[in-house]
Amino acid sequence: MTKVVISGTGVFTPPNSISNEELVESFNEYVRRFNEANKAKIEAGEVEALSPSSTEFIVKASGIKSRYVMDKEGILDPDIMCPRLPERSNDEPSILAEMSVDAAKKAMAQAGKKPQDIDAVIVACSNLQRPYPAIAVEVQDLLGIDGFGFDMNVACSSATFGIKAAHDMVQSGGANCVLVVDPEICSGHLNFRDRDSHFIFGDVCTAIIVERADQAKSKHAWEILGTKLLTKFSNNIRNNFGFLNRAAPEAMNLDDKLFVQEGRKVFKEVVPMVAQLITDHLAENKLDPAELKRMWLHQANINMNDFIGRKVLGRDPSPEEQPNILHEYANTSSAGSIIAFSQFSDDLPEGALGVICSFGAGYSAGNVIVRRLAA
Repeated sequence: MTKVVISGTGVFTPPNSISNEELVESFNEYVRRFNEANKAKIEAGEVEALSPSSTEFIVKASGIKSRYVMDKEGILDPDIMCPRLPERSNDEPSILAEMSVDAAKKAMAQAGKKPQDIDAVIVACSNLQRPYPAIAVEVQDLLGIDGFGFDMNVACSSATFGIKAAHDMVQSGGANCVLVVDPEICSGHLNFRDRDSHFIFGDVCTAIIVERADQAKSKHAWEILGTKLLTKFSNNIRNNFGFLNRAAPEAMNLDDKLFVQEGRKVFKEVVPMVAQLITDHLAENKLDPAELKRMWLHQANINMNDFIGRKVLGRDPSPEEQPNILHEYANTSSAGSIIAFSQFSDDLPEGALGVICSFGAGYSAGNVIVRRLAA
């Protein structure tokens, strides 16, 4: 069968970073104003007082210390607490497409690919800017790529599902080279007024080149040994924003139109599911977890990743075996594991074995087993 490789990656990082200290200061000012404005109702037991946040709480709960965002000012303004990204005309590139082109050009340069070498574009992310035309087709047009493009949404697992789709197209002969792009403006669907989640997300875009091994010229190539996907329905991570909201105007501004989750339930249910997925996938490919040199896991929560690492390896993983980018990028949904892979893969020698794994709403989980080729 045709061997398939990941031959290049690219990351677009927004210019604005928000530290935990800045975010907490903004959130606590909002809390102070809310409690002051509702003082009488709080004292009468009609309204529940809001609790302040803290940097210690955030780091302990998630391992996050900062995050990059497309707009900083609006998020930190206690009167707004939301990014402000002006709508563009139809004659301008969309924000998601603009991010995608930046990351794509970096991935293409690393893989040594020109637009004419790419047959398809997949934009895979947790939130799409519009239903149609597809962002992928816009990216295809901006890059000057022939062929076809389409969008995918599998929440935090979108990138690994995109890699799976690209791998299968290349292996079947439907394409020789596929560009997978993951633009994530997670700050757009985050409720910055919710203490339990106001710190979770950041913005970023990643890109991956997936192609036939016999056509790859990159010094950064990793052979894809296997892909495995899993979904199980759950309401514990949900976002009810959609085109039918206008048909029920009474509910348009409720909190469930943003990111909501039952964090403890998610941890209890997702962590063992993902650890079992990785273990089963390795076994199906006659590989032992002890052979893994690196695990590039979904960057949602340091405690979840540490638990998964222990379950898979049977011991605590070292920082080198399981790199973490949460402290700088926070949770970037589908892009997190790709950022980790992009930043922490070149140091490994030929033959090194690793897994790229993402997981999240759905529930959904995707695992990609890769092996380093000769530089």
